[in-house]
Amino acid sequence: MNEYILKITCPDKKGLVAIISNEIYKAGFNIESNNEFVNSDTNSFYFLAILSSSESVKDDFINNLKQILTDAQITFSPKRKKNIIILASKELHCLGDLLLANYEDELNANILKVMANHDLSDFVKRFDIDFSLIDTSKDKELYEQDIIQEIKKYNVDYIVLAKYMRILSPNFVNTFKDKIINIHHSFLPAFIGANPYLQAYERGVKIIGASAHFVTDNLDEGPIIFQDIVRVNHTYNSKDLRKAGKKIETLVLRNALEKVFDDRVFIAGNKTIIF
Repeated sequence: MNEYILKITCPDKKGLVAIISNEIYKAGFNIESNNEFVNSDTNSFYFLAILSSSESVKDDFINNLKQILTDAQITFSPKRKKNIIILASKELHCLGDLLLANYEDELNANILKVMANHDLSDFVKRFDIDFSLIDTSKDKELYEQDIIQEIKKYNVDYIVLAKYMRILSPNFVNTFKDKIINIHHSFLPAFIGANPYLQAYERGVKIIGASAHFVTDNLDEGPIIFQDIVRVNHTYNSKDLRKAGKKIETLVLRNALEKVFDDRVFIAGNKTIIF
C-alpha cells in the first residue's frame, strides 16, 4: 500500500471538503486521515490528508484538482523521509541529538551532510555522515556561496541550523526560501549577543526556553514551529542555566523537525498552521 501527502491552501468557500473528497474518491484513494482549518481573519482554508492506494497514481488527479480549485496552492507527494543538511558551529548538543536520532532511525529524515565553521569531523564521522568545514576566513559572500554550491549538489528538502552561530545573508535565505529551520533561546529576548545564560543568571530569570522557527530575512522573527520552557529559580547558577537551556533547545528542535518532516506544517505569512 502506497501512502501520499496532499496539502491544499486556498480561499475558503462552501463545499471545499466535499469537492476535494470527491476528487480523492474518483482517483481511487483511501483517506487514512485528514484535517482542515479555516482562518477567518484571512478567509484562508487549509487541508491536509494522508492518502493510500494499492494502485499507481492517476496522472490527472492533481490536474483535475487544480482545474477545480484555480486559486489553490496544492502539493502532492509520496510519504517519505526528508533529505536534510545540517549547519553547525561549536556546540554539539542539538547536532548530537539529531545524529543519534538519525542513527537509530527515529528522525524520519536522511542526514546527507553536516557543515560547520568548526572542525567537527571526528565527531560527525562516528555516525558515518559526510562532513565539510566552512572556511569563514573568506568574506561572508564568498563562503556563503561555497555553502550554497555544496548544498545544491544534493536533493535537499530542508537545511537545519543546529546552533549555527552565523547570521545568514538575505541572498542565502532567499535561495532556500521556507527550507531553513533554526533553534534559538527565544524566551530570553532581552539577552542578545554572547553568553545569554550568564545574562539571564544576572537578571534572576524564572523561566528559560527556546523556539524553533523557519528562517526569514528578519533575524529570529520567522514563523514559529515549536516552543517550550523550563522553570528555574534562585538556586541555579549560570552553568545550571546553560545546562537547562541546552536540554530545552534540543527538545524544541527535535519536536519542530518531527512536525515538519511529517508534512504537518503550513506556512501562513509569519505564522504556521500545524496539524
